[in-house]
Amino acid sequence: MDARERTAGLERGLERTFALARSSLASGARHPRTAVVLGRLLGAGFLLCFVTGLYSHYLQDPLPWMGFPSRPEWLYRVSQGVHITAGIACIPLLLGKLYTVFPLLFRWPPARTLAGVLERASIALFVASSLVQLAIGLVNTFQWYPWTFSFRAVHFALSWVIVASLAIHIGVKLPVIARWWRRRDSIGPDGELRPVGSGEGELGARPRAGGVTGGVQRWIEKAPPAPDAVSRRTVLGAVGVAAGAAVVLTAGQSLPLLAPLNVFAPRQQRLGPQALPVNKTARAAGVIGKATDAGWTLTVRAGDRSRTFSRAELLAMPQTSVTLPIACVEGWSVSADWRGVAFRDLAALVGASGRDFTVRSLQHGAYAVTMLQADFVDDPLTLVALQLNGAPLDLDHGYPARLIAPARPGVLQTKWLASLEAR
Repeated sequence: MDARERTAGLERGLERTFALARSSLASGARHPRTAVVLGRLLGAGFLLCFVTGLYSHYLQDPLPWMGFPSRPEWLYRVSQGVHITAGIACIPLLLGKLYTVFPLLFRWPPARTLAGVLERASIALFVASSLVQLAIGLVNTFQWYPWTFSFRAVHFALSWVIVASLAIHIGVKLPVIARWWRRRDSIGPDGELRPVGSGEGELGARPRAGGVTGGVQRWIEKAPPAPDAVSRRTVLGAVGVAAGAAVVLTAGQSLPLLAPLNVFAPRQQRLGPQALPVNKTARAAGVIGKATDAGWTLTVRAGDRSRTFSRAELLAMPQTSVTLPIACVEGWSVSADWRGVAFRDLAALVGASGRDFTVRSLQHGAYAVTMLQADFVDDPLTLVALQLNGAPLDLDHGYPARLIAPARPGVLQTKWLASLEAR
C-alpha cells in the first residue's frame, strides 16, 4: 500500500468517524433556529459587557482628551452592575449555544473554502477567548486571583478579541442568521421548523448524502437513530431559567430590591463596618500606624501655594452632607450618607478651582495615586469625607479622611488621604 492509498484510507476513516459522531449527536434541540435565538441573546449580552466595560476601564485610565460626567451620581453604579450581571448571565447562554452547535465540531472536512477556514478560525478564537473572559471575570468578583498576569490588562484585551471575532463570525454566518432570525420565517406548511436542507449546515439532522460519501452515508443509515433526549423548548427553557436565576440570585449585591435573594454574589448589602462592605482593610493596606497618628495632616497644593489641615481643622470647616453610593468594579454597590468638606472649597483655598487634582493615599501599590478630573472637583457632591452614616469614618473605610465623589468606581474613591495636588 503506497502513501496515497494510506492517506485515502485515513481520510475515509476520519470521514466515517466524524459522520458517526454527528449522527449520534443529532437532536431536534440542535437546530439552527435554536442556535440563532441563543446567539442573538449572547451577542446582546456581550455588547452590554463591552460598552460598560470600556466605560469602567477608561474611567480608571482615561486618555488625555477624555472627560466623564459626574451626574447622575448613580451612573457608575448602574453601569458596573449591568456589566457584572450581564457577564454572569452570558455564562449559561454561551454554554447553551455551545451545546446547540456542538455537532458541527465533527464536520468533515473541517473547511472546504477560504471562507470556511475564516469561519472556523473566528469561532475557535471567539469560544476560547469568551470562556477565559467569563471565567476570570467571575473569579474577579470574588477577588481571587490564581494567576500572575494583570487581570485588568487581560480582561480589556480579551474584550476587543471577542468583539472582533464575533463580528467576523456574524459576517460569515449572516445568511444562516437571516434565514432563521424570525420564527415565522422558519415554519413550513406543516407547522414544523423547516430543515436546513444540506448535511453541511445541519445541526439537528443526521448527515445526508450531500455531506458525506455514499458508502459512509449507507453505513450511517443502518445505525439506529439516536432518540431526542431533549426538545428545543427544553433547551431554551433551561438556558433561560439558568440565566434568569444567575441574574436574580446575584444582582442583589448592587440592587437593593433583590438584596434578600442575593445567594451567590460575594457581597451582601449593609454587611460590614458602618453598614458598608470593605474590599481592602487598613491592615491589608499597611496604613494603621500612619492613619492613627495624632500628627496626621492633609496637604492641599497648587504650584507654590500649599495648605495643610489637621482632622480637627477639617471638622471646623463648613461641612456638607451627601448620599452617594460606593460602586466597586466587582459589581457590588451600596448607598451611604457621607459628611465632610466640599472638595471645591479646598481647591479654592489654593486657587485651583476648575483644575484636575492628583489624589495621594497613605497606602502603597495600585490606586495609591489617582486622578480627579476638574468636573468632579467642581461638583458640590465631591467631598473629603470625615464621617460615614452619622459617625466618624471607620479605619477600614478611610479614617482619618477619604475621597467620595459621584459616578466614580470605588477603587478611585481614595481612602486614607495624604495629599491633594492640582495638576
